[in-house]
Parts: sequence; C-alpha cells; structure tokens
Amino acid sequence: MRLRAVAAVAAVASVAVPVASADGDPASDYLITRQTFLPFDAKIPKEQAEALDGIVADANKKGYKIRVAIISKPFDLGAVPSLFRKPKTYARFLGQELAFVYKNRLLIVMPNGYGVARGGKLLPAEQRVVDTLPPPGDGGPALAAAATRAVRRLAANAGVTAEAPKSTDSTTDDRLIIAGAAAGLVLLVLAGFGVRRLLARR
Repeated sequence: MRLRAVAAVAAVASVAVPVASADGDPASDYLITRQTFLPFDAKIPKEQAEALDGIVADANKKGYKIRVAIISKPFDLGAVPSLFRKPKTYARFLGQELAFVYKNRLLIVMPNGYGVARGGKLLPAEQRVVDTLPPPGDGGPALAAAATRAVRRLAANAGVTAEAPKSTDSTTDDRLIIAGAAAGLVLLVLAGFGVRRLLARR
C-alpha cells in the first residue's frame, strides 16, 4: 500500500510540474532580466523599439524604476488570454509573478489602455497620470509610441526627464564618406592631368 501511495504521489507531481511551468506568460519570463517586453510578431519598427528601450533604460538610470510590457493581442498573454484588454488586472497579475525577482514599478500597455502596478498592487496616483493619455490603439507601432509617451509622462511626473539616446545617422555618414572619396578621386585625376602636361612641356 505504501509503495502504491508513493507511486501515486510521484505521478501527480510529474503532471503538476509541467502544468505549473506552463501556467505563466511570456512577459513574466522576459522581464526577469530585461526592462521591456515587446511581442515578437507585433511588427514594431526597430527605431521605435530602440527608442522605447532607451527611454526606459534612461528612466531607470536616473532613479525612476520601471519595466514595460506591451500586449498587442491575447496570444501575447500565454496561458492567461482572458486578461487581454484588462491592463490594470494584468499589471497586478504580472507584479505578483515577478515579485520574487522584481518588486518595483510595472507599466502594461494594451490597445485599450494602461495599467501601472508595483508588487502586485495598483499605483492609483500614477494610474491617474496614464489615464489622461489617449488609448494606445491597435498595432505594434501605435502601442510602442504609446508606451514611450507613457514612460516619459510617468517619469516627468516624478521629476525625472527620460530621454532616448541620440543615434547617429549612418546614412548621412555613408553619404559623406562616398562624397569625400569621389572628391578625392577627382583631385587625383586632375593631378594626373597636371603631371602629364608638365611632362609634355619638357
């Protein structure tokens, strides 16, 4: 009987473990080590993604601790698709999931609005700040723009100016290099003609 009981417990445990591990959502895994979660198929332009990452990083560097999750559709919520279009509820849910590794501020951005929480509890004052913003709207670019705007507004409300790092215009640099090379080539050709004339006069 004891062996059967042990076997039964082991069988239940073997089933429970994968169920528990599959019970999460992508953002809860991603935000353990990163400051932003962007859905992989939301088609957010690279420039927008980098701008959001930069502003979030700058806000954290200046003391305004925040991590951001963009949710564009139910699929982005993994095993909890029922929380789609419920940014405040999901903010609390995600805060509880991350509580063991991250206890600070979370911003959730969904097409219909925002949710701001810390440690699984809503932050009413900061929620009022983002509630004054227009709904983000559908689509990756709209959500990324809204997230960037919300982070900047929240940080400013706390007296922090969050800015994205200035990126160099590689296209302009390439054009300058090409133009310089072309000008150098022209000078070499003209110099060649000048040498030939001198030799001809001799």
